[in-house]
Amino acid sequence: MAIILLVTNIPFLTTKFVQELTDQLKANAMRLGFALCGVTVAAQPTRYSKLINWLDAGYAGQMRYLDERREAYRHPSSVLDGCRTLLMLGFPYRTHEPPQNNSGLGRVARYAWNDRDYHDLIHDRLRQLKAWLVEKVPTARIRGIVDTAPLLEREFAEAAGIGWVGKNTLLLDRRFGSYFFLAALLTDLELVHDAPQEKGYCGTCRACLDACPTQAFPRPFVLDATRCISYLTIETKGEIPAEIAWEVGEWLFGCDICQEVCPWNRKAEQASQSQLNPLDSFKQIDLIELLRMDDATFRQSFRGTPFTRPKRAGMLRNAAVVLGNQQCEDAVPALIQLLSESEPMLRATAAEALVKIAAPAGVLAVQNAAQLEPNDQLRARLARLLKLVP
Repeated sequence: MAIILLVTNIPFLTTKFVQELTDQLKANAMRLGFALCGVTVAAQPTRYSKLINWLDAGYAGQMRYLDERREAYRHPSSVLDGCRTLLMLGFPYRTHEPPQNNSGLGRVARYAWNDRDYHDLIHDRLRQLKAWLVEKVPTARIRGIVDTAPLLEREFAEAAGIGWVGKNTLLLDRRFGSYFFLAALLTDLELVHDAPQEKGYCGTCRACLDACPTQAFPRPFVLDATRCISYLTIETKGEIPAEIAWEVGEWLFGCDICQEVCPWNRKAEQASQSQLNPLDSFKQIDLIELLRMDDATFRQSFRGTPFTRPKRAGMLRNAAVVLGNQQCEDAVPALIQLLSESEPMLRATAAEALVKIAAPAGVLAVQNAAQLEPNDQLRARLARLLKLVP
């Protein structure tokens, strides 16, 4: 993830002042927790055509906002009018090691172990950095972003010298691996540029590509998001396709597999920011308890966290998939209750899980649900599912 600062409408600045301003800006960024920072020029990304080809190949799946803003990715000026310079920033987030998973618990990607969305955490730091810069140059135009604006952050971060794009498409650094958020500060100010990262350090390694259980990488440096567990558990609005659901394994929210196997991450430094201290209850989530949450309880439990992105329906869908993969018999009563949900997606996913578990009470519940199911397509599907029961 990346941060950008943009500044415009500025007076003439001497070379000495620009150098001092750049040095001080970086020092302040480091003080705010951005262990990686580099400056690059605002220009059309050299990989822009690859983005277009990626979109045209359908690899973005349901993330239609990417395609709708394809022209905006052509130049940073679409994010900040008059943008001349980008300060690219990396905020490390590796803290503890993940616990061993047990039946009934769902795994969560490292970045979501806290009770605060990283966007909010980093935007607070960006606002402080922007305020400092405005104090130095009051006429400057500046904007800070954290992976929500139409900007090819990884390419600009590479151009700013803070890392290289790995075969799993994530930005890598030799100190922090890939466990860091990217942000950017865009400005119309002219700052001293850093040398680009011209060399990658993946070599012949294929660990990330070979470890992906869903084969989400059709080739090195290309991700088919529609097969990525992170996409499936967070961005997908409907069901997770049955043919790929088994491969989701125990991942309730996101996935770290291609990062966990990366040699650079084995020796990555730990983050020192106290705000990133993980909560044990978020490292793993009790799936049966999650299935029993109504809307109000879900909102109260996960307000301000990344778990609100897939919403309650998405999280319950994910929980049912994981419980089915674990063949967790203790979850049968909660999954039977899910058969009564108003959303067909949840009824279908619960039935899939119950058939995988194959406990007599669960199979009987699916048989009864099939007889009462009002949706013709789902009723036929439940009948096909029941034929798979031994």
